[in-house]
Amino acid sequence: MRIAIFSDTYAPEINGVARTLKRYTDFLEKRGIEYKLFVPESSTPFPAVPQVQRFTSIPFVLYPECRIALPNPIHIRQTLDEFQPTLIHITTPFNLGLFGHHYGRKHQIPMVASYHTNFDEYLDYYHLTFMEKWIWKYMNWFHRPFEKVFVPSKHTKDKLLKKELHSNIDIWGRGVDHTFFSPTKRSNKIREKHNIKEKNILLFVGRIAPEKDIHIVLETFHALPENVKKETHLLVVGDGPQLKPLSEANHKQITFTGFMEGEELAEVYASCDAFIFPSPTETFGNVVLEAQASSIPVIGAKAGGVQNLIEDGINGYLCSEKNVEEFVRSTTILLEDKVLRKSMGERAREFANCQSWDNIFNQLLHSCLSVQERIKRHTA
Repeated sequence: MRIAIFSDTYAPEINGVARTLKRYTDFLEKRGIEYKLFVPESSTPFPAVPQVQRFTSIPFVLYPECRIALPNPIHIRQTLDEFQPTLIHITTPFNLGLFGHHYGRKHQIPMVASYHTNFDEYLDYYHLTFMEKWIWKYMNWFHRPFEKVFVPSKHTKDKLLKKELHSNIDIWGRGVDHTFFSPTKRSNKIREKHNIKEKNILLFVGRIAPEKDIHIVLETFHALPENVKKETHLLVVGDGPQLKPLSEANHKQITFTGFMEGEELAEVYASCDAFIFPSPTETFGNVVLEAQASSIPVIGAKAGGVQNLIEDGINGYLCSEKNVEEFVRSTTILLEDKVLRKSMGERAREFANCQSWDNIFNQLLHSCLSVQERIKRHTA
């Protein structure tokens, strides 16, 4: 099996697609499976490896962390001709994805796609709803030739089936390293660093951007009952276009840390008491799973892929999207009841322990192999 992968985002970029793809290529290397990866150049220096080819790129207007490559078609074609892929996997439907799309069709190579981002749901946040009809026309055309389309969650699968994007849609879930994100990493470091005196810490981790409904986080915190609010500190972790204006405002008992990763981020998760994530646009919600692995109950939106991770009333709470009253009620219940918080956190950790990356990638690989074998039988 030789896989050619096309993506408009990859490590060291910081987003769910890039990190998942890096884990996937690490898995392929561990399994001894050959691959070539075609991605945009990174805005951050990253060690070059022969399997990864990078191309000049510009930021994508709706999502600057996702870059639009300006590929060299002759160079890509020569590389593919030499590599002779047995499968093409396209993870984003833009410039590089279009080239892989064209090459696969021309050479009759089996192709699969993965759908990671609900760009259509971002349009309302950026006043571009007039584009929705054309985006779906393009997406339906783009995905037509694929043997299979992979999605991160059941909700996303149901949505794409309703949109008639493809008839063969499989779930390719996400995993979490539950030894790295662990309640054993709880410490007082974050309290000492930011001089947090309040009894409870309410946490948000994610891109500080409109489509994450960060305003719901702030409105929820400010609307907490006074007796709960005075004992709670809100910690907002992440970078994005709204970080500067929000962090410069005078928010009492709110700390904006900016971007965090690695051990520091794992310690922050483990050292907080509840996690709030109102984003309704997620296809999955990686940060929710990281919080759950850290034994933190999550208050999330009953929308997108997040609702497939939270069992309402068992390991967290689901609230109607943009409904501040429901978010306030659920957050208050958790912050007032330490015993309930601990019980839900344990259930969250149990769920996260079952989400193994190796199992998920093995299932993906098996599905890709079945596509190859089916095509072989049909062409024999």
